[in-house]
Amino acid sequence: MIQITALPAFTDNYIWLLQDAPSRRCAVVDPGDSAPVLAWLEANPDWQLSDILVTHHHHDHTGGVADLKQRTGARVLGPALENIPACDVALDDGQSIAILGHDWQVLHVPGHTAGHIALFGEPDGGAPVLFCGDTLFAAGCGRLFEGTAEQMHNSLQRLASLPARTRVYCTHEYTLSNLHFALAVESDNVALQQRQVEALALRERNLPTLPSTLGLELATNPFLRVNEATIRAQCAERAEKTLASPSAVFAVLRSWKDNFR
Repeated sequence: MIQITALPAFTDNYIWLLQDAPSRRCAVVDPGDSAPVLAWLEANPDWQLSDILVTHHHHDHTGGVADLKQRTGARVLGPALENIPACDVALDDGQSIAILGHDWQVLHVPGHTAGHIALFGEPDGGAPVLFCGDTLFAAGCGRLFEGTAEQMHNSLQRLASLPARTRVYCTHEYTLSNLHFALAVESDNVALQQRQVEALALRERNLPTLPSTLGLELATNPFLRVNEATIRAQCAERAEKTLASPSAVFAVLRSWKDNFR
């Protein structure tokens, strides 16, 4: 069974640590800083870092890669369409890659960046796991730095088609601010109201609000709910025009969030 642990970094990043106890090997996802990983390895000297997984090229996801590789000899795997430091294995859409003895499917999900990937797998025979970087957030999604609204909408729909029980591991603790916006969009959503209560309780105890589940995102994340009548109406009113497609609704919603305070 693979254990997954959050290593906090910077102000709101999480580096995800995957541990395979029988082999005493581990892997990390999106190490923007090497220090939290090195501290964990120093505290657990019988463990070996075997793999470094990267979802996209932004520095807060890659800044620790080269140092970790130099110090541990770990293999670096990252998106084929982006320049990832010290990358050993370029990952293409649809590819299957073995990490810690388990297979992971590579999904190309452009929008936040052009070559952004997500990794999907079932490493412990239980709920499936999704490492989605900055594409899908808890109750939100990433900004459009390199892609279009249509690309991001399509990427999110691709992730939304995965099993509802999938555990969602994104890489930022943005949940409370995302929920604040989501409630402005869908104030009568009871599931959303309850999620805010639960998230506030976790953060008051300085605990992560992650992982989420895809089922929870489908019930509460406005960026996955652009076909809902309330959200369509809100976005059409904001745009002052009829919105002909779900991606058009998404574009208005993303722009709204970009300027939301």
